[in-house]
Amino acid sequence: MRGKLYMKNAAVLTLSGFALRVLGMVFRVLIAGTLGGEGMGLYQLILALYLFFTALASSGINVASTRLAAQSLARGSGMAATLKSLCTTAAALGTGAMLLQAVLAGPASRMLLHDARAELPLLVLAPSLPFIAVAGALRGCFLAKRNVRPGVVSQLIEQLVRMAVAAAALRVLARWGAAYGCAAVLLGNTVSEAVSCLLMAAFAVREPEFRPTASEPLHPYTKQELWDIVLPVEGSRLLASALQAAESSLIPYCLTLYLGDRTAAMTQYGNLKGMALPLLFFPFSVLSALSSLLMPEVTRAHTRGDSAGKRRIIGLMMLLTGGFSLLAGAGFVLFGKPLAVLLYHEEAVGEYVHILGFVAPFMYFESMVDGVLKGLGEQLAMFRYSLADSALRIAGIWLLLPRYGMTGFLAVMIASNLFTCTMNTARMLKVAKAER
Repeated sequence: MRGKLYMKNAAVLTLSGFALRVLGMVFRVLIAGTLGGEGMGLYQLILALYLFFTALASSGINVASTRLAAQSLARGSGMAATLKSLCTTAAALGTGAMLLQAVLAGPASRMLLHDARAELPLLVLAPSLPFIAVAGALRGCFLAKRNVRPGVVSQLIEQLVRMAVAAAALRVLARWGAAYGCAAVLLGNTVSEAVSCLLMAAFAVREPEFRPTASEPLHPYTKQELWDIVLPVEGSRLLASALQAAESSLIPYCLTLYLGDRTAAMTQYGNLKGMALPLLFFPFSVLSALSSLLMPEVTRAHTRGDSAGKRRIIGLMMLLTGGFSLLAGAGFVLFGKPLAVLLYHEEAVGEYVHILGFVAPFMYFESMVDGVLKGLGEQLAMFRYSLADSALRIAGIWLLLPRYGMTGFLAVMIASNLFTCTMNTARMLKVAKAER
């Protein structure tokens, strides 16, 4: 029965994930046509900094909600107190992140991103953070009880709302320049996150298992259990996001040193980060469903001391991911360039997709291993690898881009993906072997 439910959830998440990726690609192509290469570069810079505040708001509590809810179910505890406590923590983290982003939007745009045009879009994005945090906690609880429908419905509606609001706002604001064009697109993000959170709350209110019971403990988990998950994940994600934001700011700067033209540098950056990479990760929607389901399953097996179950899950993941990733990578190597040119009408985007197609299997595999390691509670190991990878990437960008331009950055990306995939996979196999 459990296996049938798992396969049903995987099928639902795969289909919905594919639909979301299709909508996301359509949206990406449309905004790229409006903003252009330079506008997409600015858009990606803004998102890189926004990811830092998103990590502060939600990364730790998202992982904690899935693991602690799964743990409560494995212990036979009720879910109402777990849900309430997790949502309260999420709301507090999200509100703090919102206020911090609003205060720092101006200084960060000028001193970190080196582009004052980013201030307005960052202010537009700030109110989305509490909604992201609370919705993430709610999705984690639903996922732990193997009910994926609320998350699927809310995310599909969220994407449709995002596209509709952004398209309407672009008609009015895009004529005023890249800053207002990006603000229009990101207004859709803020409105859609609020809608998604309200939908998840409505689903939670109607869920019988989330209602209080007389036998339910008031404190289903300890503060130590909560913060032992939140702090390592939050710390690693914050550091990774801060380094990523610094890296994203450094790329246009170093490309400008190589090209002698800031506009050309922003255009190359936008072509790669805003167009090529989203296309490269489009097929990952097929695997992302499996990835999201892996963590609670691994957590259950880990909590029960079921080493054989953990090894079965890991083996299945490696088999499915390996085969699919190789096929996807081969497809990008052979057909990625004409596909990118067809979508974006940019030869450079096609070249980037063709080159990175060779390392796409490692990108996909590493993303799947990430979910397993979280389920095993290996956040500290992941933190160390992420820190080392970021340091190497920044050093590589600083040394190579002023001399070799985008060729140097592609080399940095390839080396980075090989490094993280190798380290995380080795850690996963070591932990699984040690617990036999």
